[in-house]
Amino acid sequence: MSTSRIVTYCEFFSKIFVFTAIYGMVCAGNVAMPAAVTERSRSAGYAYANQVPQISEFSKHEGTARDLQPVAQITPEKTPASTEEPDIELTVIDKLLNEPVYSPFRREGTVKDSTRPVYVITGEEMEAQGARTVREALKFLPGILPDGTVGTEVNALSGQFIRGSNSAQVLILLDGRPINDLGSGGFDLSEFTTNIVERVEVLPGGGSTLYGSDAIGGVINIITRRPTEKVTTQAGVTLGAYGLNQQTINNSGRVGNISWVVGYNRTQAKNNYPFSIPEANFEGTRKNNGTLYNNFNVKLEANLGSRNTVTFSTLYLGKDQGVPGGVPIPEPLYGQGYFNSLTPSDRKYTDQVLTDLTWNSKLGSGDDSLLTAKVYADFLNTRYDSRNSSQARYDNGQTSYGLQTQHSWKFAHNQTLVYGFDYRNVAATNSTFDFSVNTKTVTYDDSISQGALFTRYEINFTPSFTANLGLRQDFSSLTNGSFTSPSVGTKFALTDSTTVRANYIKNFRAPNLFSLYANGGSYVGNPNLRPEKGDSYDIGIDQKLGNFGLLRLTYFNNTISDLIAYNFAVPVATYENIGKVRTTGIEAVLNLQLVKNIYAFVSYTANDPRILRSTNSAEVDKELRFAGADSLNAGLSYETRQGLYAGILMHSLGAYPINNINTESLSGYTTFDWKMRVTLNDTLVLTGSVDNIFNQRYQLFPGFPDGGRVFQVGLSSTF
Repeated sequence: MSTSRIVTYCEFFSKIFVFTAIYGMVCAGNVAMPAAVTERSRSAGYAYANQVPQISEFSKHEGTARDLQPVAQITPEKTPASTEEPDIELTVIDKLLNEPVYSPFRREGTVKDSTRPVYVITGEEMEAQGARTVREALKFLPGILPDGTVGTEVNALSGQFIRGSNSAQVLILLDGRPINDLGSGGFDLSEFTTNIVERVEVLPGGGSTLYGSDAIGGVINIITRRPTEKVTTQAGVTLGAYGLNQQTINNSGRVGNISWVVGYNRTQAKNNYPFSIPEANFEGTRKNNGTLYNNFNVKLEANLGSRNTVTFSTLYLGKDQGVPGGVPIPEPLYGQGYFNSLTPSDRKYTDQVLTDLTWNSKLGSGDDSLLTAKVYADFLNTRYDSRNSSQARYDNGQTSYGLQTQHSWKFAHNQTLVYGFDYRNVAATNSTFDFSVNTKTVTYDDSISQGALFTRYEINFTPSFTANLGLRQDFSSLTNGSFTSPSVGTKFALTDSTTVRANYIKNFRAPNLFSLYANGGSYVGNPNLRPEKGDSYDIGIDQKLGNFGLLRLTYFNNTISDLIAYNFAVPVATYENIGKVRTTGIEAVLNLQLVKNIYAFVSYTANDPRILRSTNSAEVDKELRFAGADSLNAGLSYETRQGLYAGILMHSLGAYPINNINTESLSGYTTFDWKMRVTLNDTLVLTGSVDNIFNQRYQLFPGFPDGGRVFQVGLSSTF
């Protein structure tokens, strides 16, 4: 990052800080405290992440192992107004810092307990902002660039860039366990519809000490909904632009010692919007872009006595979608969009089954020792039918079996230890069936076994000074797959209003099966690849602004070495460890309650990923493609305790290069969205949104358009 760029960042944030400080001094005597979070306002949600996050409730069954697990919102029994308990006032700061999170600790904690920056969006916020998938839910979160897709429609392939890493270098967790595809890398977050989600956590800076491979740039943890105490059914329908038609139903409750969540989501859309690609002199209508989701979720919990809980969970994620392709871009010759083609008949089918069984047991006689064992099995299948010139079918399948055991133990009033063992075996296969010659070719068919021992120790030296140490040793069936991942973190409260924090984490990513063993006509895999290695540093400050605001500012430095990439300079193209990238930048979030019922937020993510080493000398000291965009998000909302919500949100992405020699780039864009939620009565809720109000048209990849202005309206009922 250049000196001038750092100075610009500092000037920008110093102006924000001075403005908010002056505003606080002027308004300190009359700024209203945020209203209590009643059940109606809690279900209304705050329309975007990191504005005013809700505090998730914990199970009200004392003495059960459920107390230390992630839980869903619990609908209380209706009582006459005269007998309701008085509301508890919570400030914006309270709501932000007491948000429950799991990923920084591998146990339940809160944002304020973490030495690392972590960003959260809740299920209620997803509902208020009209997010249909987890990919869409990440749009307004800092620390992540969720725009790395090839479209904006509901089924657009998810891509996420965190601190200079790509999607294959970001670990995706489902309730704390990995689901990344080790055959080709990553996991498409557009597969998850938001009806199953309690919250999503984004932990920038890697997480190999706790979670192992693939966490080289960051961790995204999807926490699914837990059963409610009262038998409750939620049903909803949403209609929108370009043929959007979504139906959702969920039933949840508890009878005796058994509780459950059962749900179904069906989402259909045509996505046949008009678009133009000026550089290709093209105008037309998006064709073969429709999609159909059929997603099922089941979760069953049983309390075995007062201190043991067994939970079974399974998800089926099914999607049938068209693959419309992209418009060829004639210039520059052999550029990023040069080889695009429109594919009016191609189809893609995905079937994902994600299943786990978890046992939680409180040891001893108190609540300070929790033993957890989880076994899981995943079956991921993707089929791509090319029905144009090639007339071929491409199949990719993965079967995963895993085990996690861990003990979270607060063995002294100021010391906590988390330690355990992980194991995962992944078998994956990739094949091509060519209909023209009636021949099947297997690209790879192999497996990876990974095991690890890990520990994390945390000590509170004083009420204002906390430190943690972590260590993990991974073992792998790969020749070069074993790795040691240490970490250290600390935070110190300088005053009641100011806290500083600092962290270091060493991360890695083992090669995927395609890069190791692929065997095609013009490329081969390389079984001698070394893991990619990462060193992540960050230092930050959390500054309270009176009772009405919180500023969180983080500077980071993330280096990834032994980058795995194609080397075309050899007779037969193959993967090699040929690169090194260092990314420096800033993550900043400012949250404010301006006056009673009016909230605002601004978040800024600056990235400067520089290529330090490459086999192509022209790439050295250039910006890494796609990962260098700066992102600015902002929002202003009005919310009442009666359930009314209205908000305006802005998302702005800066220009970024699309090749590593920086001769091609895409311009940035800024969109504004309007969100609305109205509680009609005790059971009915009306939602609506208009995204991209001013119909800003842009491309996220050359030749692949956005959908322009879109709207949707929904009605849901709880009974």
